[in-house]
Amino acid sequence: MRKLVLYIGLLLISVSCISTKSTLKNVDDKAPIPKLSKDNTFIITDYSKDKKYGYNKDYPINIFYQNTRNDTINQQRFLNALAGPKGEKLTYKKLESCCPFPTKRSEMGAGFLDVYEISWDGLKKPITLYFNIYEKGILSVPLGLSLKNK
Repeated sequence: MRKLVLYIGLLLISVSCISTKSTLKNVDDKAPIPKLSKDNTFIITDYSKDKKYGYNKDYPINIFYQNTRNDTINQQRFLNALAGPKGEKLTYKKLESCCPFPTKRSEMGAGFLDVYEISWDGLKKPITLYFNIYEKGILSVPLGLSLKNK
């Protein structure tokens, strides 16, 4: 009986941590799957005009990975296509996963955002970008960044 009560308590706690309604504002299931360049980076042609795009957990960069065991490959493909505002080479590292949300594209019924720290020479304070590997969206260059010169 004690184990059953403990199990039910843990189940209720874990379910309560995940909202039943997604707060993500920029999911687009009709977005095309991005094409890859010869350098194995995403081909991005759009520049975001939304200051929240990528910088806000409700407006993550939706990169949708599928059919791979490497769940960070699309973040790398996206970030390796970008540069600083004057073409500076970016460095990045994954900080954490956060911000659970409901999704049908996960066996658990929930997804997490990946949080990356981005910097380049001359930047005083690194920037933080949010990535969503579960949903699709139009890929754009976040404000303040540019495309890497080929």
